[in-house]
Amino acid sequence: MTMTTTDNNAHRNDTEKQRLVIRASRFSLAFATQDITYPATTVNFAPYNVKGTMSMAANLREAIKTSEMLARNYAKVTVMADSPTLAVPLDLFDTKDAQKLFCHSHPDSSNDIVMHTVLAELNAAMLFAVKKDFHNVIIDRYGSASFFASSAPVWNYLFRRNFLGSRIKLYAYFHDQRMEVIAYGQNRFKYFNTFETENAHDAVYFLLSVWKQLALRPDHDELHMVGELPDRQWLEDELKEYLKKVYTVNPSTDFNRSPIAQMKDMPYDMMTYFIKGRG
Repeated sequence: MTMTTTDNNAHRNDTEKQRLVIRASRFSLAFATQDITYPATTVNFAPYNVKGTMSMAANLREAIKTSEMLARNYAKVTVMADSPTLAVPLDLFDTKDAQKLFCHSHPDSSNDIVMHTVLAELNAAMLFAVKKDFHNVIIDRYGSASFFASSAPVWNYLFRRNFLGSRIKLYAYFHDQRMEVIAYGQNRFKYFNTFETENAHDAVYFLLSVWKQLALRPDHDELHMVGELPDRQWLEDELKEYLKKVYTVNPSTDFNRSPIAQMKDMPYDMMTYFIKGRG
């Protein structure tokens, strides 16, 4: 679709009642719109065909020129940024130290813009970085856009889900060729780490290593996996050789067959955001 510069009052009024959500990772871009009136159950979702030879900022700039969805004005624009993260306990968090602390853990992010998402229920602030050129494209087009760590809806949702049943649970969230491994305890992260997982063999190795590190019981405690599992059936079968209770979360069932949970190609964190909110 080509960008249009014409508008009318009816069109302007319609779009000004909507929010635009942009999800950006190192490999992908996706856009979605939703009415800001409550309850708002309808979402328009549009994955973008990223050109691997261009930076994500250049891809976004191209999308703004060609996408009818991005040509409109919105009441609210939100950016879900999938990037390396650093969890900091809230009682130790100070915004003045965020850049220095994050860059100490992620030296290759020294030229990026470090932001944070507060996870009040988990007593944590999650630091994350956004590339300056990408940030500039967003702000140039949508000056009042807000940013948050894309996995925040998942962390919060899984935390609440953790209270179901009495067994200890370990969670694995797969997305963008990464696996986030999470355990909760005493209203905070008991364990949080991210692993590069290009294949299911790597995932099995890391998951069993964390399981052992946390001294979880293979015949009693539970492993729950969500998101884009690599080689799902093999992964489940291999893990069940060592762990008795391995579950893969079906979003449609878990979210009570919400139409949003059945949208093809929508990332799990984006889905969770629209259904359960950010926090």
